[in-house]
Amino acid sequence: MKMNINFGNRMARWIPLSILAAGIVISLRAAASAPDFVYFGTYTGTGGGGIYVSRFDAATGRLAPPEFAVDAPQASFLVAPPSGKSLYAVGEFDQFNGQATGALSAFSIDSATGKLNLQNTVSARGPGPAHIILDRSGQFVIVANYTGGSVAVFRLLPDGKIGDSTAFDQHIGHSVNHDRQEGPHAHAIAMSPDNRFALVADLGLDQVFVYPFDASRGTLGQPRIVKTEPGVGPRHLTFSGNGKFVYVINELQSSITVYSFHPGDGAMAPLQTISSLPAKLAVTNTSAEIALHPSGKFLYASNRGDDSIAAFAVDPGKGTLALIGHVSTEGKTPRSFAIDPAGRWLLAANQGSNSVVAFRVNQESGKLTPTGQSIDVNRPAMVDFVPRAGRQ
Repeated sequence: MKMNINFGNRMARWIPLSILAAGIVISLRAAASAPDFVYFGTYTGTGGGGIYVSRFDAATGRLAPPEFAVDAPQASFLVAPPSGKSLYAVGEFDQFNGQATGALSAFSIDSATGKLNLQNTVSARGPGPAHIILDRSGQFVIVANYTGGSVAVFRLLPDGKIGDSTAFDQHIGHSVNHDRQEGPHAHAIAMSPDNRFALVADLGLDQVFVYPFDASRGTLGQPRIVKTEPGVGPRHLTFSGNGKFVYVINELQSSITVYSFHPGDGAMAPLQTISSLPAKLAVTNTSAEIALHPSGKFLYASNRGDDSIAAFAVDPGKGTLALIGHVSTEGKTPRSFAIDPAGRWLLAANQGSNSVVAFRVNQESGKLTPTGQSIDVNRPAMVDFVPRAGRQ
C-alpha cells in the first residue's frame, strides 16, 4: 500500500507505508535517544569561568567534552525543574550590588545546545549562598546562605525569573569548633516528600531546623530545632523515598546520622550514626555530598581527604545503613556527585583535581565501578542532570 504525501508546491510522491512507518520509528528513536544535559557548577575565583554543560547519553553513560554554558561567578550550586527549561544558580560570594550578600540567578536553557541565557539576578539576602533547591510544587526556590547563616525563600515567576522573597530567617549562635563553628552556617535544604516541611542543616550550630512550609504563599513557620552531637557539623541531608527517614552527612565528623521523621509534625529522632570512612583511615577528611539511589535501596556519600565515595545498603523497614564499600573517585576533593535519574550512572566532581569521573552503578548490589571515562572541568563544585525540555 502507498500513500500520497503532499510537499507543498513540490510534486506529490507515492511513498510505501512501510517506508513511511520505518522513517517515523527511526525519527522517534532518534528523539528518544538524544542526549540529555549535565551541568557543572564551578568555583571561578578571579580566573573567570562559570557553568559548563556536557551532553550525556543515558544508555552508555558517555559524557561529551564539556562546553562553556554561561559566565556565572562562583556558581557553586545549581538546581533545575523537571521541565528542563530553566536553571537556577547561587553566586557564592559575600558582596553584591554594594551589599553584604550573595546572589541568585535564573537562566533559560537552549534545548538544542544546552547553553544558558541569563534572565535575572537577585540578592540572596545573605552572604555566601551555598545551596539552592526548588520546593516540590516548583513555585519557589529556597536558598541556604552559608556565610550569613540564614535561609530565604523566593517566588518563581511564570517566565522563569526569580521574583520577590517570600520568607527569611536568620540563625543565631555558635558551637564547639572555634574555627568552623564560630557562628551559624546554613549549608543545605531538603523538602519533605509532601512539601510540608523544609529542613535546613546548619553546620555552625550543630542543628537541623525543621520549618513548616506553606506552599501556597512560600512562607516558613516557627522551626522545630533538632540538635546533633556537638562538633559534628551537619552539612547536607536527604529524605528516604517514603519520607519516614532523613539522612544527614556530618562534615566535621565524617559520618552519617539516620533520623526517623514524623510527617505529621516534623519530629525527628536519631536512629544510627555510621562513619563515612574506611576503618583506621590516617588522613584528615571532611565529608561533603550525600544522595539516595532512585530505587531507595542504596545511599552514597563523598569523602574529601580519603577522596572516595562510600556506598551503603538501606534497610527498607528500619531505614538504617550497612556499609557496602568504598571506591576511589580517581581525583582529589570530591565536593559533589550526582546519580542519573535512571540510577545507572554516578558522576563524581573532583574539585581539587579539576575532573569529573564516571562510575557504573550495579543496581542489584549498589557497588560502583569506574567506567574509565573522565572529563576536565575547572574546579567543579556541583553536578546536575537535566533532561532536555519536553522529556520528563
